[in-house]
Amino acid sequence: MHIEVRGDGPPLVMIHGWAMHCGLFGALLDRLSTRRTLYLVDLPGHGRSRDDASLLDLESCVAAIAAATPPAPWLGWSLGGLFALHAAETRPEHVTALAMLCSTPRFVRATDWPQGMDVEVFRNFETGLQTDVHATVERFLALETLGCAHAKDSLRALRAQAFAHGDPAPSALADGLHLLENTDLRDLLPGLRVRSLWIGARRDRLVDPRAVAAAAALAPGSRHVQLDSGHAPFLTHADALAGAIAAFLDLGSVGPTQRCDAAFSPSPSGRGVGVRGNDAVFDPSP
Repeated sequence: MHIEVRGDGPPLVMIHGWAMHCGLFGALLDRLSTRRTLYLVDLPGHGRSRDDASLLDLESCVAAIAAATPPAPWLGWSLGGLFALHAAETRPEHVTALAMLCSTPRFVRATDWPQGMDVEVFRNFETGLQTDVHATVERFLALETLGCAHAKDSLRALRAQAFAHGDPAPSALADGLHLLENTDLRDLLPGLRVRSLWIGARRDRLVDPRAVAAAAALAPGSRHVQLDSGHAPFLTHADALAGAIAAFLDLGSVGPTQRCDAAFSPSPSGRGVGVRGNDAVFDPSP
């Protein structure tokens, strides 16, 4: 499994979503790497782990990531959140904090989880993988940007990066869909032993922001932030996203539940993190 190390400062592990790779975090990495050493995980079958035929399984992948990284906060985007949450539950001594970006412990709708996605969405992707992998991923990219204020520009940016290392491995895509369709980690949340940040997106058409808020409500001592973005907020709201993440990691200063339109200014000293009203802001003063 390929793990790129970038930046300087305390460690942060980052895990991408379905069919993606960590290169897609782009501008977010530029902002966070000024104050954090980033461990950027490309899951088996994805990105620079394209030729890694390991099973895309929560426990085996988490074990491999933990063995290759120091104790650190883990951030998971979308599917990546399932790995981060599993790690926080099974290895609280290694996962020092948890950040869930447009991610929930359960993705599929249920009677007691009405905010989830219709299972047919996943089954349609499963069918698509059997006929045309590239077209199926393209269709998924379009869904990721649906609802964005600048959807065409966001889709263009995603396309420019998504296939930089070729199409994801079909077997890994199928494994990922299986996880999204069948995993339910909600029971872990009340006993979660690390502090957590849950970031939803108001315009997200894949992960309902109400599901993110509902998950945050189940975790003791959690923080919840909502951005005015789509499913990939690092494309359109990198400053706000970096601000929310850094405030949580540095001081845990993001309020219990809030909308965040943060402005981010890199602070080499690591100081000057604070909250003003409902906006996490960064004072670059030394």
